[in-house]
Amino acid sequence: MKNLYIFLLIFTASFIFAQEKYILALSKTDKKMVVLDYNSLKIITKINVGDDPHEVITSTDGKTAYVANTLNGTSHEINVIDLKTFKPLKNIDTRPLYGSHGLAFRDDKLWFTAQGSKAVGRYDIKENILEWSMGTGQNTTHLLYLTPDSEHFYTTNIDSGTVSIFDHVLLQPTVPPTGILPPNAKPRWDWVQTLITVGKGAEGFDVSPDGKELWTARPDGTIIIIDLEKRKIIQEINTSVLGLHRMKFTPDGKYVCIVSVKTGELLFYDSKTRKMIKKISSGQGAAMLMDKEKNRLFISCTPNNSVSVIDLKTMEVIQKLDIGGRPDGLTVAEIQ
Repeated sequence: MKNLYIFLLIFTASFIFAQEKYILALSKTDKKMVVLDYNSLKIITKINVGDDPHEVITSTDGKTAYVANTLNGTSHEINVIDLKTFKPLKNIDTRPLYGSHGLAFRDDKLWFTAQGSKAVGRYDIKENILEWSMGTGQNTTHLLYLTPDSEHFYTTNIDSGTVSIFDHVLLQPTVPPTGILPPNAKPRWDWVQTLITVGKGAEGFDVSPDGKELWTARPDGTIIIIDLEKRKIIQEINTSVLGLHRMKFTPDGKYVCIVSVKTGELLFYDSKTRKMIKKISSGQGAAMLMDKEKNRLFISCTPNNSVSVIDLKTMEVIQKLDIGGRPDGLTVAEIQ
């Protein structure tokens, strides 16, 4: 009897834990954040968000979701949702920055791009304050990647046709024309931007797991590979597939998946040989999510009003999900 009790206790605990892992997906038409069961992919609930939800991310502990609203660069709110209760919390007011889109979260800091302000901001969740921002000087600063040590971040600037590389560096005092530094002159930490011209329209991008390469793509079908150490383009690949939009490295880093929002083709490229190894029809893709645990890829096919699920082992579509009109941002939420 005692062994049976222990078994039931372990089983119950495992079941409860399993229920606290979800797939989150946004519907722009319905203005909802959709919560799906991680295993069955059945819809658990839908939560109201802002007028133009584009990207979603969770806190490190998975208990809170953040949804960026863009509204063509005019919105100043990021939605906050409690994932324990599935209830909306007080929105974050990003003013004076407008048009939040790309998101990153680390060490109780929410980083976001602000398209309407040509900038990147960082919001301190604990202090409830916009603690820092930095202008890019570029048009439509869109997606964001923050390195694990938070010492570098990258953005794509769609209409300017550039990639921004920002490095956190210790700058020495500037020597004035007199040639003599003031007595209070000291080194200071600041962010320095390097711009790489990649061509207008480049939007989706990802960084290799070793942090050495950044891959992006233009709608004309060109893949651009940047060496992040040398800060220069090392290769351009003509795929002949128009409408290339978003891309992700697979969890093992072996392949890069690039989807077209125009043709609905999904390309699988070997990250070492840089050769295409397979092309399938996945749907006209926008946001992408790599799920390492189940080795699957989710693609929000916004024009098709569906989310495609791809088995990364077979490189085939295994399911299509209906989460509402014009799906976009995706993420995994695992509550700790």
